[in-house]
Amino acid sequence: MIIYVLLCLIGFVLLYYGAEWLVKGSSSLARALGVSPIIIGLTVVAFGTSAPELVVSLVSSIKAKSMIAVGNVVGSNICNIALILGLASVFQPLTCHRSVIVRDMPIMLGVSVLLFVLSLDSELSRLDGAILFAGILAYTGFNYRLARREAGSGPDPGAAGVIPGVEDIGFIESRSRQILLVLVGIAGVVGGAELVVDSAVVIMTALGVSEKFIGLTIVAFGTSLPELATSVVAAMRKEMDISIGNLVGSNVFNILSVLGLASLLRPIPIPGGFFESGLWIDYLVMLFTSALPWLLMLRTPTLGRRSGAALLACYVGYLAYLIFKAG
Repeated sequence: MIIYVLLCLIGFVLLYYGAEWLVKGSSSLARALGVSPIIIGLTVVAFGTSAPELVVSLVSSIKAKSMIAVGNVVGSNICNIALILGLASVFQPLTCHRSVIVRDMPIMLGVSVLLFVLSLDSELSRLDGAILFAGILAYTGFNYRLARREAGSGPDPGAAGVIPGVEDIGFIESRSRQILLVLVGIAGVVGGAELVVDSAVVIMTALGVSEKFIGLTIVAFGTSLPELATSVVAAMRKEMDISIGNLVGSNVFNILSVLGLASLLRPIPIPGGFFESGLWIDYLVMLFTSALPWLLMLRTPTLGRRSGAALLACYVGYLAYLIFKAG
């Protein structure tokens, strides 16, 4: 038991330093390329920190554990917004670029609605997977073209102030070191998440907690640990666009790419039916938590501490529902 506790602690250390390196590398890369932090947050950081969800859902699909594959993504998306965005904004009120509110958050909400519609027949077929994966290709291409346009018409890439607060993080001039830090940071947060999840499952099982409850809580939370570490560190360092962009991009990636690839690999049935299994309730919670920060930020681009507390209250309520349902 002691060895697993130590492994869990090591995992948290990897998460923290991995997040530090990822934020520093991506910030420097954004400044060097003349690209805004939000684009980096929506692509490199978001996709990298979503790797645990991808691995878990792909393995679950191969092993025909469909509820884990779907539940991991839905639970992680709820955790990303209700818990992580809430926690990050409680640490530091978050002010993001207006484009996130008028473009990226509606896209996140839209793909959540798309997943709900595709799941109504109690299965994510290969055709559904192709539709979802086509979406991530279009989303990535859109962000790439936007980044190229910003790089071509934006300010001097070497100018100070391209990224607010970047001097607090430190600018790395070497392109190879920038890329190395991003890759090492991704490896750190993903490896740390794996250590935390694996050791936590062993500890909880030894304490007599059911595996079903672990899957509904620990797995979903554990695969969101990279987003938690990255977003909180980014918020504390005032890299607010990376903090919010990472979460929004991760949620889009989780639905379009993770479930898209998993259902392309093997159709994902929903045992007992979409409505009969009660999964529709989890979907509605995901839709609500996706819409709430968007509604809170329509008037002002700042997500304050009160709004963060409201998001955290939503997660606590959802967790209480899961405990009641499992118990």
